[in-house]
Amino acid sequence: NLVHLKNIPYNDCPLFLDEASLEKRKAVFGYTLEDINTIILPMGQHAKEPIGSMGADTPIAVLSERPQLLYNYFKQLFAQVTNPPLDGIREELITDISLTLGSDYNIFDFTEKNCRKLKIQNPVISKEDLDKIKNYDASPDFKVVSIPILYNIVRGHNGLEEALDNILSEAEKAIDTGANIIILSDRNSDKDRAPIPALLACSFVNSGLQRLGKRSKLSIIIESAEPREVHHFALLFGFGASAINPYLVNEIIAEQIEENDITEYTFDEAIKNYNKAIGKGILKVMNKIGISTLNSYRCSQLFECIGINTKVVDKYFPNTPTRIQGIGLYEIEKEISKRHKKAFQNQQVAANLDLEIGGEYRWRRDGEKHMFNPLSIAKLQKSVRNNEPDTYKEFAKMVNEQSKNLMTIRGLFEFSNYDPIPIEEVEPWTEIVKRFKTGAMSYGSISKEAHENLAVAMNRIGGKSNSGEGGEDVDRFYKNKTGDWRNSAIKQVASGRFGVTSNYLTNAQEIQIKMAQGAKPGEGGQLPGPKVNPSIAKTRNSTPYVGLISPPPHHDIYSIEDLSQLIYDLKSANREARINVKLVSEVGVGTVAAGVAKAKADVILISGFDGGTGASPLTSLKHAGLPWELGIAEAQQTLVMNDLRNRIVLECDGQLKTGRDVAVACLLGAEEFGFATAPLVASGCIMMRVCHLNTCPVGIATQNPELRKKFKGKPEHVVNYMYFVAEELRSIMAQLGFRTVEEMVGQVQKLDRNAAINHYKSAGIDLTPILHQMDVPNNTKFYNTQKQQHHINDSVEFEIIEKAHPALFRKEKISLDFPIHNTDRAVGAIVSNEISKIYGAEGLPQNTLKLNFTGSAGQSFGAFATKGLTMVVNGNTNDYLGKGLSGAKLIIKVPDKSTIEPENNIITGNVTLYGATSGEAYINGKAGERFCVRNSGAHAVVEGIGDHGCEYMTGGVAVILGEVGRNFGAGMSGGIAYILDTNKTFEKNCNKEALNLLPVEEDNDIQQLKGLIESHYNATLSPLAQRILENWEQYLPDFIKIFPEEYKQALLRLEQEKLQTI
Repeated sequence: NLVHLKNIPYNDCPLFLDEASLEKRKAVFGYTLEDINTIILPMGQHAKEPIGSMGADTPIAVLSERPQLLYNYFKQLFAQVTNPPLDGIREELITDISLTLGSDYNIFDFTEKNCRKLKIQNPVISKEDLDKIKNYDASPDFKVVSIPILYNIVRGHNGLEEALDNILSEAEKAIDTGANIIILSDRNSDKDRAPIPALLACSFVNSGLQRLGKRSKLSIIIESAEPREVHHFALLFGFGASAINPYLVNEIIAEQIEENDITEYTFDEAIKNYNKAIGKGILKVMNKIGISTLNSYRCSQLFECIGINTKVVDKYFPNTPTRIQGIGLYEIEKEISKRHKKAFQNQQVAANLDLEIGGEYRWRRDGEKHMFNPLSIAKLQKSVRNNEPDTYKEFAKMVNEQSKNLMTIRGLFEFSNYDPIPIEEVEPWTEIVKRFKTGAMSYGSISKEAHENLAVAMNRIGGKSNSGEGGEDVDRFYKNKTGDWRNSAIKQVASGRFGVTSNYLTNAQEIQIKMAQGAKPGEGGQLPGPKVNPSIAKTRNSTPYVGLISPPPHHDIYSIEDLSQLIYDLKSANREARINVKLVSEVGVGTVAAGVAKAKADVILISGFDGGTGASPLTSLKHAGLPWELGIAEAQQTLVMNDLRNRIVLECDGQLKTGRDVAVACLLGAEEFGFATAPLVASGCIMMRVCHLNTCPVGIATQNPELRKKFKGKPEHVVNYMYFVAEELRSIMAQLGFRTVEEMVGQVQKLDRNAAINHYKSAGIDLTPILHQMDVPNNTKFYNTQKQQHHINDSVEFEIIEKAHPALFRKEKISLDFPIHNTDRAVGAIVSNEISKIYGAEGLPQNTLKLNFTGSAGQSFGAFATKGLTMVVNGNTNDYLGKGLSGAKLIIKVPDKSTIEPENNIITGNVTLYGATSGEAYINGKAGERFCVRNSGAHAVVEGIGDHGCEYMTGGVAVILGEVGRNFGAGMSGGIAYILDTNKTFEKNCNKEALNLLPVEEDNDIQQLKGLIESHYNATLSPLAQRILENWEQYLPDFIKIFPEEYKQALLRLEQEKLQTI
């Protein structure tokens, strides 16, 4: 009953290229040279979505003076805190983008008829696939009807509305006459008939049939020239499509092959490449929100409109959030007709139809406007290099006027209710800059010189720099001879946990949990092996030349309660540091922020979608997340209304450039401010946007030694920039009547809509939701006034510290006994923090302080436990055992009087040794899922594990003496694992994509394996370990060595480098 599309025979019908009309149709559908060369070409050639870098500093669609496709008015939603995003690459076994066509029946009614469906493996289909569907007549169960989605251009928006109503009527009529597949097609547009946006037609038919109770009776196929990038396809599926044929893209690819732009591939192969790239991109968009199958994502409408009014949304995109209103059907039609008239004016010949250049992803003279352009960059760099306040004022005027000239939401505001005071009464710039931070940029994404330059500059003025997720060299924790300090005040903890140790956390004034990144929320990242030089590897506690993956989710945060646990863990690891949670602006971020406040975060950062990045899929750069103006306003309002604002510091970042930007952010609710792109520009960045290629010509975003020599930035340049911004802010504060930033926070009555700005698109924007003044008591505080109560002082560890003085201060070996309960969380973190304060990364000599616990340990036992600690549990432990293990030895064993068989029982929970960098763990029983996830240095022995073992592992050794769950070793690029496979079931559970499965035959391997099992027995008296050792020759052939190919190549390269230095 299930018919596979790929099995349907096809009478070959070659693609007809109408070259005379191809250029005209490109113009009708708004194609630019950038679409063709930057988006389509790489996908046709490489089967991958193109990558870009730096942030989006172009106008959002509703503020752009250029005609925009309807897709650009929508932003993708994503998961943060309340549920995790997914990794569809490493966890492919739980993902699926196939769909079925035909009627959907009651799933509880088991009949043959209900199962008759047409299955499509990749719902981005070629002309061949579409022809198969159109002409399939082997079964009476499939009837296909094609409906044109065109309208009479002369009739304007009335004609568009009438045509849409007719399309819905045609779809209903098709159902009533037995059709169960309809094709909405914009082919055959001409000078009189313009194409209706496929998204508008698809969503209207989808929602209209839902209202009529007939939606489940048919599938919708889109045959359109419009969709070309991943975001377009994701929207069409999200609003009801089951398959899409981008026919004009197919013709463009044929043209690119003919012109040798795409080489080495036939037309069919290039189309498959393109479709595969789109399919992978759609999977990533789904995974961002935490959905694993396209069947679940279809019709989900997981988007927010930005710049479309409620009237249009309610009729055509019902239940889709739209907060600031915007354009209506009249303006949508006006944008269509602009493109259409340009293509058909005076019946131009194709040769005169030069496409626009685009300029969305990179500044071009005749392209879309960018706030950072050659002139603004030159002004900023001249001002900071020569310490010229007047030149900075020229830069600020240029940026602020650009912003006002339809570039940003903040540009639509003007200051009001002036109540000037003398500027001398305003707090000095030296106080204001203490609220300034530089953004999270890792050493690895930017060079050592650029990274340290920012840190030195911010430490000089009392601001804070951010380490990013790449760890930090311990040498930077100490001031140099001149008094300068290269230590980043903010240490970031991201999903990869690179370089996160007790000592790293101890040397932070603030610890930031990166839940999402503005430029690519809901996604992880990857630093390819060739970029992981020895210095970066040392900093990240990994192996040189072994690739490093940041998973999309934190594997210890699947809910708000999990986040609360990590905040507690990190606060235990450094009680003096503030805990900062980084979120990205999206609808509902206020509710999330309220939850984060209740989870005891000290600081909440709301990032705008336009923040910079070293590398991101172009889809995410432009289409995921929202401007910070919406996010910061929503967070401020929600926190104030729930009486949470006074215990939280609210921070904002995302293309902040000037004192005016800071002033608007402050009036909307922010009290601390992050800058990233602008300080890089001040340090020499010229916005070449090649960060992801390692070819930065000014030595900032590169690890190339020769290019790094070209870095000319100085701390003084960044200091001057921060001073100029603070002084500009002071002048605005004086005009508005504020003496301190604190007084200014949340005073939205000082902002108003700039009535002078009037454009046919922006006229409909309503800023009321952003400027909403809350009805709260007069004494309500709009800023932070009190500290969070973390209840750290209740920990059993303070008793341990009191009794462990001889070990901590005189390095005397002692052993202490304590009971433990499942309410005792993160035990080991506070003691390790005290050790790190005194001894740094070196810690104490091995086994100096032995802590014996009896009972059931709570979550995160042994978190960030450092060298010199031995921690024994006679009982069991909860999730997150040994999180961030930093050199300690952990021993988990069954109680002496227990009668259970340890190897057949779970003794510790999920996510053991997450991000461990060194140390040992001996576990006398089974562990749950994600054992040794992102382990980069610990040695561990366990007697069985659940799914996803050793995922993303980059170093260390794992010995598993029992059964292994599914998807073992996914993303594992380093380290070694030994598996006892007596049942011969391991191979089917192993993700063998990049792993070598070898017998344990070499002497070094045998010695290492046996030594670890002996240590396991000595630590736990494991009966299983005893049996193996007593019958060693019998068990040895059943062991499998897991040796990642990337690790193997890295070791060979290191050996060659070693020989070359001899």
